[in-house]
Amino acid sequence: MTAFVSPSTGRQLKAVLFDTFGTVVDWRSGVAAEIRKFGDRHGLALDPFGLADKWRAEYQPSMETVRSGHRSYVPLDQLHLENLKRVLERSGLSPAGFTSEDLGELNRAWERLPAWPDSRDGLHKLKSRYVIGPLSNGNTALLVNMGKNAELPWDVVVGLDLLRVYKPDPAAYLGAASVLRLDPGEVMLVAAHNGDLGAARAAGLATAFVPRPSEHGPGQTTDLVPASGWDAVAADFIQLAQMLTEGAALAH
Repeated sequence: MTAFVSPSTGRQLKAVLFDTFGTVVDWRSGVAAEIRKFGDRHGLALDPFGLADKWRAEYQPSMETVRSGHRSYVPLDQLHLENLKRVLERSGLSPAGFTSEDLGELNRAWERLPAWPDSRDGLHKLKSRYVIGPLSNGNTALLVNMGKNAELPWDVVVGLDLLRVYKPDPAAYLGAASVLRLDPGEVMLVAAHNGDLGAARAAGLATAFVPRPSEHGPGQTTDLVPASGWDAVAADFIQLAQMLTEGAALAH
């Protein structure tokens, strides 16, 4: 197989890491399905996708409290639980009306997200040549459980709880490369989010954009096209695997 050399770093690629929520797995459909089950168990008429969107909307603001130094690092599953309680309260459902077991079970929705249809096949093809794993804001336990549930063939899982940072802090990208004992330029981040790729490139990583135009539902208007000249742009993971294993990346 022809080696893939990153146009931006000049390094031969050795590891391909993935943003996970939205890029590898479909968080919106998965969370909505779990909210629907939660509503059925408790006899509640809920808007599953509406609540999923509201829950996800708390994601970046809650991490920003850590990134900004306003609070010490806490793992993402704890932030998710805090955000869930906040969203339920705003929706007129007092969290006090549910047991901690009820809320914990719903919070584990993020561990039971379905993979996009091309994810597993593409990952298996990439695994034949590269070290693969998530480079996600998720904590290790969350990502391990998600990977087992969605049958993702990771070689390694480095949750950012081990580094105690959240993307787009450069330490997240550099730390992941360091854990693998690789130069940052030998590591590629694959993401459906241009902002994540921009931060990864600034930290010295290679980059690949794979759009997920239905991540946020039918009205999505963001991250539909590459916003910069990433090292590779592919329609899905299967095409990306072909590009990287055959050494024929399309730079845009």
